[in-house]
Amino acid sequence: MPADSRPAPLATRARPLRAQASPWILMYHSVTEFADPVEDPYGITVTPAALRSQLSWLRSRGLRGVGVGELLRSRAAGRARGLVGLTFDDGYGDYLTDALPLLRRYGFTSTLFVLPGRLGVDNTWDLLGPRKTLLSAEGIREVAAAGQEIGSHGLLHRDLTTVSDDVLRQELRGSRELLQELTGTLPQGFCYPYGYVDARVAGAVRAAGYRYACAISPGPLAGQHALPRTHVSQADGPLRLHVKRTRHRLRQTTRGVIGA
Repeated sequence: MPADSRPAPLATRARPLRAQASPWILMYHSVTEFADPVEDPYGITVTPAALRSQLSWLRSRGLRGVGVGELLRSRAAGRARGLVGLTFDDGYGDYLTDALPLLRRYGFTSTLFVLPGRLGVDNTWDLLGPRKTLLSAEGIREVAAAGQEIGSHGLLHRDLTTVSDDVLRQELRGSRELLQELTGTLPQGFCYPYGYVDARVAGAVRAAGYRYACAISPGPLAGQHALPRTHVSQADGPLRLHVKRTRHRLRQTTRGVIGA
């Protein structure tokens, strides 16, 4: 497919997120077997069995996991009922081998946020955790060809709130251009490394041409370029997922918006 530098329409008619409930977006990282929680001090790993159980729980509740781009387009068109955003941060190689087959099994899609400045290396920013290999260029292309959305996580997994304006522009625009070269499509979504975002960074993401961005708990910055997400861990069985979904809906209600 030839590269198309024109951004696809995304939620252009949507009301601001403060005027309606923020969508429920789940945040994953790595999916692989591990023997002991001590091996995963940052809580970023779920086993394939845990992911299978969590996806099954979603389906049993009449929910379908989709990438964030699809979720926002559906909301803009009034067709988002029953949709939940699924995101996977960092672009670990195990997404291709362990997460994607399960997503296909349940008929779900997701957004994978990758680091085109760290292709095929490992997660050097996680000082205490185990080394996890990141996807190569070929792996990212394979994920995109499988119908999954590719978004940018920046170039090098830096805390963007601490870098200069020049470095910030390179992290945002440079990563976007590299991903266009890799996949033939400009990514529409961005994910803040560590979830850290401030007004300067959110504005730079918008100026770089991204149609949306994912954070974790952005507080007053919450909106299309600082979407809150719910972290999902190995410990999240049916009861904990129910609590997290309920908590998400209650937070929307306390802000004076319609629950999702």
